[in-house]
Amino acid sequence: MQSDKIYLVGFIGAGKSSVAGALGKRLDWKIEDIDVHIERAERRDIPAIFREKGEPYFRAREREALIGLLPERGTVVASGGGTFADASNRELMLRDGGVVWLDAPFETVLQRVPHDGRRPLAADRLGMEQLYNHRLTAYRQAHLRVDAGRGSVEELVDHIMEWLDT
Repeated sequence: MQSDKIYLVGFIGAGKSSVAGALGKRLDWKIEDIDVHIERAERRDIPAIFREKGEPYFRAREREALIGLLPERGTVVASGGGTFADASNRELMLRDGGVVWLDAPFETVLQRVPHDGRRPLAADRLGMEQLYNHRLTAYRQAHLRVDAGRGSVEELVDHIMEWLDT
């Protein structure tokens, strides 16, 4: 897959930010994180945005951040866990670059996601599992699926690099 932009998608705790950093360094590309863009623009963290403004407000900011990144080339983008679940965002991402799904099993997600309130949608474990299952349909539409439940960040990057070279 020849592309000058890679979007990393997947559920909370799949490793999108970690893999984006390592992949960006390997490719010598810019690294962008949609959640970081939102936090910078809002001057507050995501839990505060959810608490004070609600999820619909956050999703609108998420879309704005995505649209702002569309002109960027030579870029690895770590999306938020729900960015690709939105059909209009998904369409933009699939047209704009290569989309890689970091597929972490739910049990792995539970081990990785802290119970400290930093992830607003992770507070309710049953609700989180339902959300995980609901988003799988969207994630399956990515150009490439990588098993993010096994292997190191470097091994995941190796797999993505092999795909880019084809």
